[in-house]
Amino acid sequence: MFNGPTNKSVVAPADGHVVVIEEVDEDEYFHDKRLMVSIFMSLTNVHANWIPCDGTVVKVAHQDGNFLKANLPKASTENERSMVVIRTPHGVEVMARQIAGAVARRIVTYPKVGEECFIDDHMGFIKFGSRVDVYLPLDSEVLVKMGQATVGDETLIARLK
Repeated sequence: MFNGPTNKSVVAPADGHVVVIEEVDEDEYFHDKRLMVSIFMSLTNVHANWIPCDGTVVKVAHQDGNFLKANLPKASTENERSMVVIRTPHGVEVMARQIAGAVARRIVTYPKVGEECFIDDHMGFIKFGSRVDVYLPLDSEVLVKMGQATVGDETLIARLK
């Protein structure tokens, strides 16, 4: 049971289901290996997105792309997407990437570089079936399982070391 965040907590940035938990090569920002936890939002989920951890926004970027089905692995790198990178108070960087899907045609991202952000802050929203990928350091403790339902801004998905 989740008893509230700590300053090393990472919460689900979206309502949905965990569709990926794997080590990946992240080449747009980190240029190294990261743990990726992906949450797919179906048409019936709320598509509001929340900040997954406390910290300072160090990068916000939007990338035009395709509109493949968001549950496909290549959607993370080929679809239209927006990234928000947050540096925690301990200096760990976490990236949340909003990804448009086959029906989604609009991503809205609120944070600005230099702003302080906190769990409970709105990150933005994506119109209809889409997903959010969270990129974590490899030594993070993942606390969700494949297929697990998530509640945005509530479900604890990982703990940073």
